[in-house]
Amino acid sequence: MKTWISNSDQNLEVFIPFLGKYHRPFLGRCCQTCTPRSWDGFYAEDLSTLGFRDVSRVTERDTRFRGWLVRRVCGFLATWEWEIPSETPRELPGKICGSRRVQDVASSRAHGCGGDEGSRRHWKEEICRILGEIQAPLSPLLLRLCHWMLPKLLSRLFLSVQLQRGQLEMVLRAARTPEVPLVFLCTQQSQLDGPLLSFLLLSQGIGAPRVTVGTRISPGLRSLLQRLGGIFLPSGMAQARSERDEGLPGAVLDAYVQEVLRSRQPLVIFLEEPLGLLQLSDPARRWLLRVLRALRDGAVPDVRIVPVGIAYDVAPGRAGRDGAPPQPLGIAACLRAAFQALRRPRGCARVDFSQPFSLREFVENNLVGPTLSGNRPEQLLLPTILGTCVPDVGNVGTLGAGVGTEEEILVTALGLHTLSADSSACSAIMAVGITAALLLHRHREAVLLPRLMRDFSGLLEQLLLRGRAVGFRGQLRALVLHSLRQLQPPGAGLGPPEASARGQLVRLAGGVRQRLGGEAAGACAIRALLLEVLPILGTPCGPPGIVLSREELLRKILEVLLLLPPILLGLQPCQPPERHSLDILDKLVLGGLLEEEEPESECRGCDVAPRPSSRGHSCWDFTDDSDSDSEDRVPKRCYKVLGVPHHPLGWGEGVSPKSSCVSPQLSEPQGFPGFLLFLCRLLSPVLRSYGRAAEFLERPPWPQPEADYVEALLEFLNEDEDGYLDRSLALSSLQSFKDMGVLEELQTPTGPLLQLSQPFQSASNREKLRAFIHQFTQL
Repeated sequence: MKTWISNSDQNLEVFIPFLGKYHRPFLGRCCQTCTPRSWDGFYAEDLSTLGFRDVSRVTERDTRFRGWLVRRVCGFLATWEWEIPSETPRELPGKICGSRRVQDVASSRAHGCGGDEGSRRHWKEEICRILGEIQAPLSPLLLRLCHWMLPKLLSRLFLSVQLQRGQLEMVLRAARTPEVPLVFLCTQQSQLDGPLLSFLLLSQGIGAPRVTVGTRISPGLRSLLQRLGGIFLPSGMAQARSERDEGLPGAVLDAYVQEVLRSRQPLVIFLEEPLGLLQLSDPARRWLLRVLRALRDGAVPDVRIVPVGIAYDVAPGRAGRDGAPPQPLGIAACLRAAFQALRRPRGCARVDFSQPFSLREFVENNLVGPTLSGNRPEQLLLPTILGTCVPDVGNVGTLGAGVGTEEEILVTALGLHTLSADSSACSAIMAVGITAALLLHRHREAVLLPRLMRDFSGLLEQLLLRGRAVGFRGQLRALVLHSLRQLQPPGAGLGPPEASARGQLVRLAGGVRQRLGGEAAGACAIRALLLEVLPILGTPCGPPGIVLSREELLRKILEVLLLLPPILLGLQPCQPPERHSLDILDKLVLGGLLEEEEPESECRGCDVAPRPSSRGHSCWDFTDDSDSDSEDRVPKRCYKVLGVPHHPLGWGEGVSPKSSCVSPQLSEPQGFPGFLLFLCRLLSPVLRSYGRAAEFLERPPWPQPEADYVEALLEFLNEDEDGYLDRSLALSSLQSFKDMGVLEELQTPTGPLLQLSQPFQSASNREKLRAFIHQFTQL
């Protein structure tokens, strides 16, 4: 391990592997900015050496018996020995009815109806009915039976389901903390995630969890899942828009979550919809809000948050269209999906736990930190897009969403932090993800197997050099062939993929994009600067490479970071974009894509940074201009671009060959040439979808409901033969356009409607938006 001190005063650890064996980084350390006191909690250096175990294989070691007969019935014996908490049917309703908030809401309505004994009995029955919609008492027999059958199903679906013993030991240490419950926050890749996590927590001695389930469930499946530990939002909260509208169902849900946390039952909350839409779902916001209220009201002294990442080669039940909305799920649909998954080649799965951190500490640091302050992207990015500038921009906000109550802002901060940083950082990269990224962004035509194997090894080395963990091992040829077999059924082979197959490749390659998202944003910024510089230079210049100023590089990187949400790039939302841009620039230098050099007089020919004018400071100023003579005395810091393709046309259209300023002798990452171009193409599906969404602004009549806009946008994206049909990217572009001020909501009696903001009602400004996005897009 080598430690390199970056220019942004952060220690960056670089793990250098070697053939055969390499250091496996311990994933999932908590955030030092939001939870510094939790950084050393439940963690020890020797945890990474404990190895892995396959949780789908139940052996005699999981029981207290030994012998040849035990080896044949070990699964039954193990499930019979699990400790399942016994519940008294009348005990929980009595506690819920005795809750102060439930009594306040019920008594206020009872007094409005007269307050007699009959009305109070009616409200007590209504409370029990709402509680029955949320949960049901656990059935130990049914729970043991299903968890006895689940390992058999997992062994048919996967070659292995790996779990790192060191991460499990961290969670077990946190579970032994008295009076502090555990809440697991998980991204949802498949409908199998809930049963898998429930089985894992119960079998490893953590406890029988309560698992949140979505709303699109049939009544029969809902009753079955409730007996297995599933919990649901009450029906009255689906249409509620605010805390006041939640009424009695919201009060009952508050009291129920408090009782679950007091009893120290593990609580599992899925932060997104099963289709992996890369955004915090509305049910997840409501569950997180209840956990925060339980902490605020003193129901528990603290809560330990455990982010969870689940990675599959190919997630079961994801064979449908990416543009299709989620469909209601029933028992028949689950059986059909299971039979379809059994017909596929067996893949691999891995479950990773991040380091538990204190929710109280997170709340305290975010209440006084930058989460509740900062300018919105529309205040910073719109002047650049429209060609105007403001005198002073102050600081850049970290979340870009400073609207709402304090509770809502904290819920957004916690959810987005877990989605974009914690869960994604602790998730391993699978072999299918690496192969999908290569087929999509490097080999768009047919490719020979030896070439694909060589590039697989090169990209794997780049990921390991950056401390990213992978969820596979084995011989290189076997890994690549295994990945290709996983990709064959949807029609994504070695040739040019169709639109539906491209959408699947984009989803599978999302793990690589999130691990390299920051550097990919920096590569797109370099591309935009080169397209500005090369036409200006005209003829080849003297220095061996193109030299760009540090200030302009930071400005362009910041523009990309303000355009794309942190969740798409795998960046921590608690850090301001300026800090991210500095870190990205440092990583590009460390990765060998940029080289810092002493400035010369010829450097100005390639410097496109805006000069300070007599009117005041630039709106994207990273330098201290307190002294008017500082520019003459302090030399500018410049960087030489080393990983540029030999032909400038490799960066896209509109660049003339005679304008090249590229040296024929280029320095690129060893073993993976063209890495800078590959990084640019990692974001091409996202930026291309954003560009098509900007073109779509010309079509629909305004205003219109958001649901109609999303469906029409998906149809428009499907018309592009070379595009990427991905519902998550369409929704992401919609949210970004809202944050940037391109679209705004118009409140009407029938509900909110989307409409173009005043600046973008002009066709010329919409064209400027398309040009702004296009400059970063590598085709």
